[in-house]
Amino acid sequence: MTHDVSAAVPYESAAVAGRSSFRTPSTGRLIGLDLARGLAVFGMFAAHVGPDPSVGGPLGWVMEAARGRSAALFALLAGFTLILLTGRQQPCTGRAGRYAAGRVLIRSAVLIAMGYALTSLDTPVDVILACYGVLFVLALPLHRLRAGTLALIAAATALVMPPVLYLLRSAVEGGNWADAVIAHDPLAGLTGSDGIVELFITGEYPVLTWLPFIIAGMAVARLDLTRPGMAAKLAVSGGALAVQGYGGSWLALHLVPGAQAAVSAATDGGSAASAWWSDAVGDPVAGTPYWLLVAAPHSQTTWSVLGNTGVAVMVLAACLIATDRSARLRWLAVPVVAVGSISLTAYVGHIIAIKALGTDNLPNSAALPVLLAFVAAAMLLALVWTRVFRRGPLEYLLYSATTPARLTH
Repeated sequence: MTHDVSAAVPYESAAVAGRSSFRTPSTGRLIGLDLARGLAVFGMFAAHVGPDPSVGGPLGWVMEAARGRSAALFALLAGFTLILLTGRQQPCTGRAGRYAAGRVLIRSAVLIAMGYALTSLDTPVDVILACYGVLFVLALPLHRLRAGTLALIAAATALVMPPVLYLLRSAVEGGNWADAVIAHDPLAGLTGSDGIVELFITGEYPVLTWLPFIIAGMAVARLDLTRPGMAAKLAVSGGALAVQGYGGSWLALHLVPGAQAAVSAATDGGSAASAWWSDAVGDPVAGTPYWLLVAAPHSQTTWSVLGNTGVAVMVLAACLIATDRSARLRWLAVPVVAVGSISLTAYVGHIIAIKALGTDNLPNSAALPVLLAFVAAAMLLALVWTRVFRRGPLEYLLYSATTPARLTH
């Protein structure tokens, strides 16, 4: 979820930062990338401390739009990060390749440990960091592939993994094999969780259906985003994916006989009318293959993966276009870019703040002020920090943790 800019990694969009007349927190970075990260952080804030979407109106729509899709944007950007770490213009090979791979693996281990540490705080937040750590490991062997190949793999995993996950979850519910795996899983014993079974199958962020996001981000990173019109083409492609995902689900739920009734029954009576885009349908309490027609952000279906990927690609493309074309917008976006440049610190910090302040126990009427306070505090602290330090506190921790990899380089 975080990226590190070292002198060894070339950035063609550094010129974008150089054309600005002011020093931004992301000088030498892909500013649009950090802007997208900042928006993803705020989306997480909205999902975790913001008003419930049931408030309705424009505010309710924004809160609903943030759910699931901000995490998908983070995952897509994580794939972009993986390519930055392993060589964007030219994949690292030889000793440099081993060094880059070592850095990624060490970061993965730190993220996994950090994820379980945050989970132990017992907040209402489903922490995604352990999933990210595993995703980095699984996607690392693909880092030398071209954009087109990566896009095909992302599409294939989006098509295949959701049905596989559905079958595995059905098997977990119908048998005792998962308990046997958990009983012999060192990770489960160490963390007090369901270990590998939870990470890959039963968790809120199962690795199987989140792998397409990181591979899609890798494909985007392999593109030459400095080519005229490339970002616009990326935005159009994202829009097409979003229409295919959410539109395909809408058609399926309306055209397949009995689909909406079956989905409603599987969610203990939750309405399936908005299941093509909203989590309001709820979580399934009973298995039904009709669930694979849903595109709710956390439904772990092919339609949801396509739709969420499309939204993430559109947001990233919009950020790249806006920061490239408008110096005024770059200036206005500096606080958000600052948050994006220390996104790991911001993400972890807001979970600790939720625990310390007990925001989950506040009345609903306080949700919007709390959300605005979180956003304002994050921007202020990020601005102050990035004016003095190159990396955020936890970003520096990740960088320092890769010392063993540097020593072997």
